[in-house]
Amino acid sequence: MRTVGRWLKWGLLGLVGLFLLWQLWLLGWVLLWGWVNPGETRFMQIRLAELRQKVPDAQLKQQWVPYERISVHLKRAIIAAEDAKFVDHEGFDWEGIQKAMEKNQKKGRYAAGGSTISQQLAKNLFLTPSKSYFRKAEEAIITLMLENLWSKRRIFEVYLNVIEWGNGVFGAEAAARHYYSISAAQIGPEQAARLAGMVPNPRLYDRNRNAPGLARKTAIIIGRMSSAEIP
Repeated sequence: MRTVGRWLKWGLLGLVGLFLLWQLWLLGWVLLWGWVNPGETRFMQIRLAELRQKVPDAQLKQQWVPYERISVHLKRAIIAAEDAKFVDHEGFDWEGIQKAMEKNQKKGRYAAGGSTISQQLAKNLFLTPSKSYFRKAEEAIITLMLENLWSKRRIFEVYLNVIEWGNGVFGAEAAARHYYSISAAQIGPEQAARLAGMVPNPRLYDRNRNAPGLARKTAIIIGRMSSAEIP
């Protein structure tokens, strides 16, 4: 029995050690990407692997552009649609999370997540689309790293350059060219609102660009854009 207990003790310590090493590995990347633009995210790797199952030589569409070369209309639209309190919170919108929980409970299924821009970026950079308590906990840890080590402007700049905007389409520049054949700097208010409305389900809207639901969301976002505060 003592031998078993000793092995359990060392096994538990080993797991704790691996967990801490994993967090240090993530922290190293967060520190690096605070200054160096990410070349590829975990979400990009997953989507590229999925595309190459059907088309072996498939490539993603993504081109990094600096923060100042992204339309202010798109910045306002994303804040209005995804995280109105972005510049004020420290990574988590507790009121939004509470509302999402109430909505999910009412519907009896996972219908809303209440994730902030910082949480979405944490997931996109390092994690998978799967839903689990462990993934949400890891997302929270990475979110705290981002919020404490990066400025709000840097978080938003990386977010706008790496989020998924269609089938194999990532970032504002690729999205602007994919949907409108213009640069990210040239995006107008209505185009920005439509792109922001696509963010929760980009591949669906890429296939159904005239979906009535997207038109409704676009109108709502346009109405909110003037009050959106951007970093």
